Amino acid sequence: MTGGAMDPLPTAPGAAAAEAEADEEADPPAADSPVPPVSEPRAPDAGRMQVPPGNPLLLSLTLQELLARDAVQVELVPEKKGLFLKHVEYEVSSQRFKSCVYRRYNDFVVFHETLLHKFPYRMVPALPPKRMLGADREFIEARRRALKRFINLVARHPPFSEDGVLKLFLSFSGPDVQNKLRESAQRVGDEFMNCRLAARAKDFLPADIQTQFAMSRELIRNIYNSFHKLRDRAERMVSRAIDNAADLLIFGKELSALGSDTTPLPSWASLNSSTWGSLKQALKGLSVEFALLADKAAQQGKQEENDVVEKLNLFLDLLQSYKDLCERHEKGVLHRHQRALHTYSLMKRQVVSAAAQSREPESVEQLESRIVEQESVIQTMELRNYYSLYCLHQETQLVHAYLPLTSHILGAFVNSQVQGHKEMSKVWNDLQPKLRCLFVGPHGAPAPPRPPQDGPSAH
Repeated sequence: MTGGAMDPLPTAPGAAAAEAEADEEADPPAADSPVPPVSEPRAPDAGRMQVPPGNPLLLSLTLQELLARDAVQVELVPEKKGLFLKHVEYEVSSQRFKSCVYRRYNDFVVFHETLLHKFPYRMVPALPPKRMLGADREFIEARRRALKRFINLVARHPPFSEDGVLKLFLSFSGPDVQNKLRESAQRVGDEFMNCRLAARAKDFLPADIQTQFAMSRELIRNIYNSFHKLRDRAERMVSRAIDNAADLLIFGKELSALGSDTTPLPSWASLNSSTWGSLKQALKGLSVEFALLADKAAQQGKQEENDVVEKLNLFLDLLQSYKDLCERHEKGVLHRHQRALHTYSLMKRQVVSAAAQSREPESVEQLESRIVEQESVIQTMELRNYYSLYCLHQETQLVHAYLPLTSHILGAFVNSQVQGHKEMSKVWNDLQPKLRCLFVGPHGAPAPPRPPQDGPSAH
């Protein structure tokens, strides 16, 4: 996601030439350069450091309230062959809207672009990548999971969930949802233009908002790095569980194959024919228990993939969208604001130079008119900058509202491990009595295996 998704700010006709001059002159404005008559920064005071009660800046939402907003399912529809390529389609069902619609990946792309257009100062989760050719089942399933995470984060986001474009995407069953989405974006401007509080956003911000922003950004960067490592380890544990299931299944099949072997014994081994026959019979029956063990291991791996890895990925998607938002703020509205100030400074220099050189009054008046226009642009950008910080403050609160998801993830992981080991332990215990015939004593009587002895082995 890039800052280019934001609406272009209105630029005065005369400002374009000055911006071109700014490209050529890279020197920053001098310390004594005149500045536009916009609101002056106020000294921080104790009352303004605390957000006043009833401030619309505050989000009083819990994780349970966010999760209860909607639960959206995204399932694969059997492939349909097009003229040249196979098209992957998804069945998207919303609990909140009681709807079920069919969407393709490109529909998600247009929906994502619409969100960025309407909400450039909010956390818009990224979409999974598009793969044109050679998409295997593993890639398609991974993308389905990512799309499900994306749409659930969007459906539970406070401003998004109240916007008509979400309902349109989740419930419109007409033939061309992409055009409908584009039309809805064209009819209105972005959130800044439609929010009644946008022009007063600065009044609700704490005086140390820049410090808070820097601290929050660093904290969330650290949280992201830690959760990224946790996710990687969780994926490895799931992979090991699935590999363990496959190994147990093959192990049991090999025991069964050994017990089913019909190769006749040679004459010199006929004395042990009864023993081998008993062993084969016992080995043949063990495949059932090992298949059950394999099934339990696979179930545990699948459960941890859904309840642990997917929730970690969901939280990582949210944190990544916050990092993307911070970059959009710095490279987008903040950069444009600073650039406009630089252009304004150049214009003022031109006026001073024109007056010193006794140019025609008309040319000086034109420069002054352009300066007035540029001041209007700067004021608009300043308001957008404060509104961007206002939204960033709320998005930071939203990230913190999701932090208790950590306890859900840990609880799911512990429960899965306890339940998985309990079920597999029962199968192992049931298997133990069936091994007695495998341990034959010196006179042909069954003997249980001896536990390993501690200490050095005797020579």
